[in-house]
Amino acid sequence: MKKFQPQPGFVVQAYKFALDPNAGQGAALRSHCGAARTAYNWAVGWVTASWWQRRAEETYGIGADELTQWRPWSLPALRKAFNEAKHTDPRFAGWWAENSKEAYSTGLANAAAAFDNYAKSKNGRRKGRRMGMPRFKSKRKARLACRFTTGVIRIEAAARHVTLPRLGIIRIHEPARGLLDRVQAQAARILSATVRHERGRWFVSFQTEVKREIRRVTRPDTAVGIDLGVKTLAVMADSTGEIREVPNPRHLDSALKLLRLASRTVSRRQGPDRRTGQKASKRWEKANAHRNRVHHRVANLRADALHKLTTAVAAEYGTVVIEDLNVAGMLRNRCLARQIADAGFGEIRRQLTYKTRQNGCRIVTADRWFPSSKTCSGCGAVKAKLPLHVRTYECDACGLVLDRDDNAARNLAALAAAAATGTGVAGDQGTLKRVSKPRGADQKTRATRPRRKAGTGRAGGAILPHQRQTETRDRTQAEALTLW
Repeated sequence: MKKFQPQPGFVVQAYKFALDPNAGQGAALRSHCGAARTAYNWAVGWVTASWWQRRAEETYGIGADELTQWRPWSLPALRKAFNEAKHTDPRFAGWWAENSKEAYSTGLANAAAAFDNYAKSKNGRRKGRRMGMPRFKSKRKARLACRFTTGVIRIEAAARHVTLPRLGIIRIHEPARGLLDRVQAQAARILSATVRHERGRWFVSFQTEVKREIRRVTRPDTAVGIDLGVKTLAVMADSTGEIREVPNPRHLDSALKLLRLASRTVSRRQGPDRRTGQKASKRWEKANAHRNRVHHRVANLRADALHKLTTAVAAEYGTVVIEDLNVAGMLRNRCLARQIADAGFGEIRRQLTYKTRQNGCRIVTADRWFPSSKTCSGCGAVKAKLPLHVRTYECDACGLVLDRDDNAARNLAALAAAAATGTGVAGDQGTLKRVSKPRGADQKTRATRPRRKAGTGRAGGAILPHQRQTETRDRTQAEALTLW
């Protein structure tokens, strides 16, 4: 086989397959995932030990120059320290050689990423909620996952087995002929493989570099606005005036009765108790497995329905307009939290984002405060209030009477024309936002903005003497430690 040569048009794509390991392979998979968790906990304890030691020494009146040195959390530093400690640390003595080195690298890499996220969050350079200090992973609650980046990673010739380092040949539940044909035709290259236990079974996900041609959609000149809801999952209105409704399948509601019966059966069995050390009975494990299968079936049905919806939308329309919903805030409503979580609003937006990119489409995200439901799609008048229980929109200016969701979908579809003509304000990803202050001469430009000194960090904190290095990672770590 000729050497793989990356060319323009290659994208990074994942292929996920279910595994059918035997008892021995299942135990080996759990051992590798447990090794990754143990390495992660070791790294968190090794780094934070110096933090607590310095804090204790400060209470003793020890000077800053005599305090214990900070321990770095970069991946190379963690690997070097781990290789020295694995021979003497009692947590690894006697069994660390049973697993692949990639298992321990997975835990160390996750720990390095966790400390980086914590440092960026402390310095205000990370979006989203504030990240706390990395904590230890529990054996009961931690997700079983392990990533392989080196070694023998391939799909066998029959396309029914995969080969992973130290794990050997494992059978796949369904043939991987599509990926194997691409690899043999030099149209794809496997970069890494991640094994994960979720929904009651093992999966392997191949991260590949694939040559993909942009698929032309059915109606490239048509824009569609999608209004998501609980009563109706999606109301789609395109620029031609056509309105389509996608009913909400409500998979969780249909399974609630069965879940109640299964949970009642579990509660009557002798379950585990950590306080007394009581172990679960065989009947409890059997009943709990039955209840878990019900949850897994609901999750699989939901994922299948959302993939079919988003694939159909991304394959038909050239422009898709969606809302920037505050799903986390909506889940605080105890009356609608279960229905909102079952609908999967965030998953719909995530799938539409990457599927429209694959098809060469354009996705426009309306601002979170855009009044799509309060605005009249006929004349543009905006109502001051529109309670949620009012399902019919009645315009006081032009007398338009329309369903609330249909009116919102039409307003979203009209935003596509605003983004294309420049009448709206578009962001990096086509996000329409309201501008609080227009750009004028009083605003600082790139030429007039004062430059930041090279020796100061973004947060304005001083760099510690022993951390004066040129790498960005070391500067980020020093700034976080000064704020800790």
